Amino acid sequence: MASRPPGILAREQMGFVRIAAVTPHVRVADVAFNTQAICAALEQAAARGCRLALFPELCITGYSCADLFHQSLLVREAGAALRPIAQAADRAGIAAVVGLPVAVDGRLFNCAAFLCDGRVIGMTPKSFLPNTNEYYEQRWFSPAQQATRRSVALNGAEIPFGADLLFEAGNLPGCLIGIEICEDLWAVNPPSGDLALAGATVLLNPSASDELLGKAEYRRELVRQQSARCLAAYAYAAAGPGESTTDVVFGGHSMIAENGALLAEAERFRFDTQIILADVDVQRLAAERLRNSSFSAAGGAHGYRVLPFELPDPPAGAEPADLLRPLAQTPFVPADLAQRAKHCREIFNIQSTGLAKRLKHIGVKTVTLGISGGLDSTLALLVTIKAFDVLGLDRAGIVAVTMPGFGTTARTRDNAQRLAAQLGVTLRVIPIADVVRQHFKDIGHDETIHDVTYENAQARERTQILMDLANKLGGLVVGTGDLSELALGWATFNGDHMSMYHVNAGVPKTLVRYLIEWAADAEFSGETSAILRDIIAMPITPELLPLGEGGALQQETEATIGPYVLHDFFLFYSLRYGFGPRKVFYLARRAFDGVYAPAEILRWMKVFYARFFSQQFKRSAMPDGPKVGTVALSPRGDWRMPSDASSALWMAELEAVISSQSSEGNA
Repeated sequence: MASRPPGILAREQMGFVRIAAVTPHVRVADVAFNTQAICAALEQAAARGCRLALFPELCITGYSCADLFHQSLLVREAGAALRPIAQAADRAGIAAVVGLPVAVDGRLFNCAAFLCDGRVIGMTPKSFLPNTNEYYEQRWFSPAQQATRRSVALNGAEIPFGADLLFEAGNLPGCLIGIEICEDLWAVNPPSGDLALAGATVLLNPSASDELLGKAEYRRELVRQQSARCLAAYAYAAAGPGESTTDVVFGGHSMIAENGALLAEAERFRFDTQIILADVDVQRLAAERLRNSSFSAAGGAHGYRVLPFELPDPPAGAEPADLLRPLAQTPFVPADLAQRAKHCREIFNIQSTGLAKRLKHIGVKTVTLGISGGLDSTLALLVTIKAFDVLGLDRAGIVAVTMPGFGTTARTRDNAQRLAAQLGVTLRVIPIADVVRQHFKDIGHDETIHDVTYENAQARERTQILMDLANKLGGLVVGTGDLSELALGWATFNGDHMSMYHVNAGVPKTLVRYLIEWAADAEFSGETSAILRDIIAMPITPELLPLGEGGALQQETEATIGPYVLHDFFLFYSLRYGFGPRKVFYLARRAFDGVYAPAEILRWMKVFYARFFSQQFKRSAMPDGPKVGTVALSPRGDWRMPSDASSALWMAELEAVISSQSSEGNA
């Protein structure tokens, strides 16, 4: 048997297993034809790097045989077909689950057989047999609960039998497989729930669900939601239009989902064999379960038999390492435009409602916030306007303060002032250059030395102005910094890091731009929209260093700390799923292939981990602000981390990755 291709090995080291859900072209009651179709599909799936293939319910005979299931010849030949199918799977280097009728002690069971290493590892009978409307399964089959044996003799072997079977891949940690069959999913309490509580991370459903108007949408949601409830991967292989059309039509609606996300879906109503593939991430599922208190509180399900097996080695030349799953460069931003707009509206409402509640509770009608003409302060201003409008407050109570300093450009200053005028808020212009120079004299700092003191003095002066002005007016300070800046500590402690309510605390930098773009389209128009679009087009900068010739900008944030699109990617996969540097790099290298070289990704990963650990003290003292997504850094909510935690483990793994990449580049 050939060794695993390097790409597949790397994929599995990162916790991915490639699964196929297959709808073969079948003929009703033609076991020989169906066996040949299944074997051919196994070869095709294995050639594409699959390690496990799922076939529909009763696929060896066809689901719609009806009273032919009482013919012993059909049942006997179906059982005999397992041998050539298992051998074909072994030759192809793939494990498989196929459906067939099995006679045991005078009863017939609708079963799924798990095949690997040229043999049948175990057989799971169906628990819930539909017997309403077009379904008559109880006419032919008995439910799993009526089985009197824990094993059955078939083709000269004693095979574990029962609905209490789990299949554990010894060569892929975390890959524990459970099986339920078709109607089992539609039951009030699907067996997959207990299978998941018993540890199953991959749930397989061989199915034969006919097509009715509206049923596809309902079926899709069942699969997706069950994968979410079980914190599992869920593969669903459905019988296709080769089944009998005497009274109903089967469409072949196969799907693969993972924790609520649909990874792959077949085109329905195709007569040729359909194969859909997805790489499911069992590491990610394990991480989700560890952090989900409801999953752990439910307790484990007991009494299951765990059958070990080894995922076979696929053939040489099988499909390489490319991941067959959605992998966006901006995981915080939906790619679908309609979904993105929906997300933006929801986030905007969460932000503005959070601020409105705080204003209503305190009873103030005035706020101050600094506006620079940049992205973050613009979003904070728009959110504040929405909160005032919701509460019926006069927008004049929003005191927008622009505080030009050494690095303020004419473009950003003009945009800030024009936007304030368009939105009907109170504008205050308070230059800070003179007072900061006096401060430099007071502390003995040379103004020509543009170090951290030079920059932070300006940020703290601006915050002092906003705080004192809020006190004078009887209001509060609205913060403007975002989630990405909190992650990197790219904020001055007790400067722009501090406010009285932090409306952007849950919004990553890659999403801020889209929120403003959405607001320009959906909430505002005319001159206001034009100003917002010009702000979107500006580079990200704190404007703290002196301008160059002709007032040219000399400081861009991403040139110093790295692209926010990378940092947000690192942040999402590090915090949302708890992945270490090795896996984060594996994902980033694929997501940004052709955009950033591996060495550049690693360079900025070092910055990310170093800053994330060293800057926790700022997050430990961050002000209140609303969570808007699945990643948040509030010490009172999602993220509780010691400010003096060591980064040694993460940096050591990152250095090992860098060393490995260096060796790869020199090879």
